Amino acid sequence: MSFNSISFLVFFTTVVIAYFALPHRLRWILLLAGSYFFYGYCQPGYLALIMATTMVSFAFAKAMQDAGTQRKKRILLGLCIGLNVSVLLVFKYYNFFGTSITALLSSINVSVNIPRIDLLLPLGISFYTFRTVSYLVDVYRGKVGAEKHLGVFALYVSFFPQLIAGPIERSPHLIPQLHERKTFDPEKFTEGFTLMLWGFFMKLVIADRIGVYVNAVFNNPHAYSGGHCLLASYLFTYQIFCDFAGYSSIAVGASRIFGYDLVINFRRPYFSRSLREFWTRWHISLSTWFRDYLYIPLGGNRVSRARHVLNLAVVFLVSGLWHGANWTFVAWGGIHGLGVILAEWTSGFRKRAVTIMGLKNHGQLAAIVQVVLTFHMVSMAWVFFRASSIAEAWTIVTKIFSGWQFNLNYAGLVILPFTNDSSAVAAFLVSVLFIAFMQYVEFINETGDARILKLWRSSGRFRGGCLVGLALIILLFGEFSSTTFIYRQF
Repeated sequence: MSFNSISFLVFFTTVVIAYFALPHRLRWILLLAGSYFFYGYCQPGYLALIMATTMVSFAFAKAMQDAGTQRKKRILLGLCIGLNVSVLLVFKYYNFFGTSITALLSSINVSVNIPRIDLLLPLGISFYTFRTVSYLVDVYRGKVGAEKHLGVFALYVSFFPQLIAGPIERSPHLIPQLHERKTFDPEKFTEGFTLMLWGFFMKLVIADRIGVYVNAVFNNPHAYSGGHCLLASYLFTYQIFCDFAGYSSIAVGASRIFGYDLVINFRRPYFSRSLREFWTRWHISLSTWFRDYLYIPLGGNRVSRARHVLNLAVVFLVSGLWHGANWTFVAWGGIHGLGVILAEWTSGFRKRAVTIMGLKNHGQLAAIVQVVLTFHMVSMAWVFFRASSIAEAWTIVTKIFSGWQFNLNYAGLVILPFTNDSSAVAAFLVSVLFIAFMQYVEFINETGDARILKLWRSSGRFRGGCLVGLALIILLFGEFSSTTFIYRQF
């Protein structure tokens, strides 16, 4: 079941009403049943898989807590993490690695036949696997006690707003909330409804509309000029953000209506001044997961310089691979890793350059330059994330830098592959207008514009008018073809 569907709106409304009508002791049953229904609506055959993952992790965590020695705890932790990760590897990466090994050996004239396993990738498997792994590690470290209530733990793993595409909640943050007695809170309801509405705006009005153009170019880059490729790259930068941040906003908002606070997954990432800062603002629950459960255990930056570089490279390459079984994702992660490493190596040089160019005393101008440069580095990396192969990504990149064709048929600027369709052009221009509006709202939140924020918080009429206006925009300009969310595939 997708958030951007009528079935979800009916399901969500029904669950909310029933949740607050039921006594506290029965609410976890409703939410767990609703979460399994939500998951099984699309993939009923894989309900058994998420249930098995839940029960195995629950049992191992209790056994680990009761183990008498640290050695036994480590063995139990390793076994359970191994089981969880093995399932992920089989479903998501077996064919990828098999194909890659076959191609590599074939290049040196070694013939092998690694059989394929044609399995449908379970929805959200990367997300709920990471939730269970973090829980097991936290129990091992003594950061949280093993949960005694199987139903509550199952709800932590499968809570439907964050089940398919996050945020990746940690057990110390979410499980205590699942035990709390919740009452209907009008303020939380308003906050949650606002977040959901904003998420639907980002997804339906921006992401899905500009996705038409992005798909046309990226699905056949050889047919388009460098101008088209550049514009499609810029637009995908906003499509991926509006699609994923929109999903997270809906998830956080839906949870808040029930009274639960999920972590904020995005914090205006395109205002970042460096790639390192970008990863403190983009998919925050994943970047902090890798920091706490991979980067720091590898030694973080408390090691030699060479080892630190290796740690960064491993984290970014694994992060890329986590997103999908394709070398394009590995390349995307590698580009970000290389950018972070180079930024650290050249930090002294860049500081001197700022001084030489006279920007040291012009902090705002320097910040703008840094934001623009970071935005373009991120946008270029997104080309590899979106392309279907490394070769096609390279085709787009080379066309951007060498494939410009100024033609009067394209009004001199190469804008659309469907310029003869006036309605398509109008829809495209409207989409660009809404991107500008979204960026303005992001800018207000980034700079903390006191006047508008004060008006939003103090005036119910202003707030209500904004929400009604946003709802009308969604109804009038939204794309309601039930396009799936991009991160559902991960």
